[in-house]
Amino acid sequence: MLPGIGVFGTGNVVRVIVPFLREKGFKIEALWGRTLLAAQEIAQELEIPFCTNKIDDVLLRKDVDLIFIMCSPNLHSQIAVKALGIGKHVLCDKPAGLCQSEALKMVRACQYYPSLISIVNHSLRFLPAFVHMRRAICEGFLGKDNKITVCDIRVQMGSILHSTYDWHCDDTMGGGILTLVGSHVVDLVSYLIDQKAVRVHGVVRTFTKTTDNINGIRHISSPDFCSFQMEMSGGTLVTVTLNNHLQGIFSQEVLVCGQQGHLVVRGGDLHGQKAGAPKEEVIYVDVEDLQRGGNINANAAKSIPRPYMKGLFKMICALREAFLPVEDKRGWIKQPVAQAATFEDGLYVQAVIDALKKSSANREWVKVNIITEEPDPNPLLSAAVRRSAISM
Repeated sequence: MLPGIGVFGTGNVVRVIVPFLREKGFKIEALWGRTLLAAQEIAQELEIPFCTNKIDDVLLRKDVDLIFIMCSPNLHSQIAVKALGIGKHVLCDKPAGLCQSEALKMVRACQYYPSLISIVNHSLRFLPAFVHMRRAICEGFLGKDNKITVCDIRVQMGSILHSTYDWHCDDTMGGGILTLVGSHVVDLVSYLIDQKAVRVHGVVRTFTKTTDNINGIRHISSPDFCSFQMEMSGGTLVTVTLNNHLQGIFSQEVLVCGQQGHLVVRGGDLHGQKAGAPKEEVIYVDVEDLQRGGNINANAAKSIPRPYMKGLFKMICALREAFLPVEDKRGWIKQPVAQAATFEDGLYVQAVIDALKKSSANREWVKVNIITEEPDPNPLLSAAVRRSAISM
């Protein structure tokens, strides 16, 4: 039995995943949009029977057991926490909230309901090239002691802004290449080499502040370029460059160097070279055709880079394998989705992003600090209350 799905969001990713979900046997029961008009338009296009602009109307439906959160990041934490509290499984798009305190609420909710699926859409973990890369590292391709020295990651792509002003243009709403692409990279590094960032140093810039359609009183604040370094817990140094200025092009290269060789993923292909070998050897070639549902909007599909789309499709297949063997619609087995990013991983990624923003503002190395308690919203008032209590 596969669970009924409620989808939050009306963007291109929804146009892409809904036909694929149907192809895999899932039933889309409900759709939420920021406005009722937007929800009705997408629901009619994708033939979804119910649409609304009220969050609770989707969450409280009895035929919805799995929630896909694909809307703006300012709503991720609110919807995820409420969904888990009602007893729904959750797949949340990146990032896990706008700040660490929102991500922490999601972590506590998933810890309180461990019998429910709660994963973040860091889909590169499921891309076959990275699955093979991680396996090669674990099997000692880079040396018997698996001593990894340097990781170098470069992502070059076109603008991720839309034709009209929306949350993608606003840094405080979760827009920009650091949040939307950098979050994938930060998570991928920790997944591949099994280390966490200890200190970071970053340069985050917004070069495109207006466009032909976005100008006047509104300006773009979301970053379109980012370069940063991370010192990892195992001594590895990671360098990352993210660039939004190559229109119509997507290029991604992930290089992992060890003392006995290197591994590199270019696009979806994995190559490697051991010390002393004359040239790189091909370890995995992405010859598998990208399985798309017949009704997927072609323009929507073009807006999502192939590696991220393919990883997301693989994650959906893993979700299907988790639910399919169990007769109860709410039952599932863990093994197929064991490699997925958890809400704890989402909190770590958010901690790194917060540290990178602080580093760029202060122009210094910043220690990554993962919070365990929500910060006091008004520390001055709390201090005054404590002083008055002591004096009494």
